Amino acid sequence: MEGYCVKCKSKKEISGAAEVTMKNGRKAMKGKCPSCGTGMFRILGKA
Repeated sequence: MEGYCVKCKSKKEISGAAEVTMKNGRKAMKGKCPSCGTGMFRILGKA
């Protein structure tokens, strides 16, 4: 899963990605940036 790293300011593959469910019921992917280790988060489409 690809996401945007705010610290690196570029799109990268999310390392250690895990699917989570937000409070509103929508799905999201959560993981870390492979380069700098900053937390990355990507909201997935409605399902």
